[in-house]
Amino acid sequence: MKYFIAFVLVAGLCALAQAQEQSCQVDVQSACGQSANGGVANCNARYAAIGHLEHKMQDYIHLQLKKSYEYLLMATHFNSYQMNRPGFQKLYQGLSDRAFDDTIALIKQVTRRGGSVDFSKPHQQGVAQPPEVHLNELESLARALDNEKELTNGAIHVHTSATHGTTDNRIHDPEMAHYLQENFLSKQAASVRTLSGYANDLSKLVSVREPALSVYLFDEYLQKQ
Repeated sequence: MKYFIAFVLVAGLCALAQAQEQSCQVDVQSACGQSANGGVANCNARYAAIGHLEHKMQDYIHLQLKKSYEYLLMATHFNSYQMNRPGFQKLYQGLSDRAFDDTIALIKQVTRRGGSVDFSKPHQQGVAQPPEVHLNELESLARALDNEKELTNGAIHVHTSATHGTTDNRIHDPEMAHYLQENFLSKQAASVRTLSGYANDLSKLVSVREPALSVYLFDEYLQKQ
């Protein structure tokens, strides 16, 4: 009789332990659900307003990549033997590399938050026309300044969407806003300030009767930056 009672107690403890183990599995299945491919559909890295911001971030990624390509064309133009402006080439090559690095960083941020980036879909503004890059020195600085303001406004647009929503988690995302503030807004403000200074300085230098020497010296200055 004693052995029977001991057996019942051991069996009861084993059944209780198994039920506790299954309750964890049930909780996971109940909370996350099962997806068609056997994974857990809702157990992902998506939270807060990533669903609201994902397409805005994708548009900004496309914009960064487009400007990287445009800056690269400008750098190639000034590196030709006809233009022979190594200072301007260095400036635009640096802006191209920075925009490309920012593109990679933004893709990593979106995927870290559980989103995805689809380059098979066209940009919201449609297929972009090839940019005009055969510009003189001052015109190129004006184009670069406009580009940097466009990139700045793009970051502000996403940042505003992340911060000016309600406390509803679906349209409010402090983490994404902090990321953009730390990695883009301050950097873009500095870039706009630098290029606006370059454009104003060069506009004064080329106002003389023979500006060739002034432009040459300005290009020498850019090489040293």
